[in-house]
Amino acid sequence: MARARRPKTRPRRPKPLKRRARPAPRPTEAESRLLALARELDHLPLDAALRTLAAAHGPAAPLPRAVFQGWLRTRADKTASLALAWAREQVRLALRDALARTPVAGTARRHLDDDALAWILLATAESLAHEPPAAVVDRLRAILALATPSSADA
Repeated sequence: MARARRPKTRPRRPKPLKRRARPAPRPTEAESRLLALARELDHLPLDAALRTLAAAHGPAAPLPRAVFQGWLRTRADKTASLALAWAREQVRLALRDALARTPVAGTARRHLDDDALAWILLATAESLAHEPPAAVVDRLRAILALATPSSADA
């Protein structure tokens, strides 16, 4: 007697797990301050943007403290760390745009592209938080001399 063949059946696909959508994390104080600074720098002339940047990173300003605390809190959380880095990058990009709107003649910018100089200027401004308050004016003068045309060349 011949055996009856069973019809082939497809293996069942496992049902996808229903995942709950996680609410987007709220931005930290540092992210909020950095993004507000980037918006403030947008469309400012370069000298005003550099002065605003220096004031935001001065020794008594709240931004450096918030960024430092933000980096400490995000060391174990890659997503939060990337969000903070992205907010800082927005400040650098706003600064780069201000550089792009400013003529190069009469500055030290002849040998640097705007991306590199924006990074240098941002790092320099961030270092102002570690300077004594009396030295900030001299440091700001050096930052302005590096990036903006001198009045003799204009």
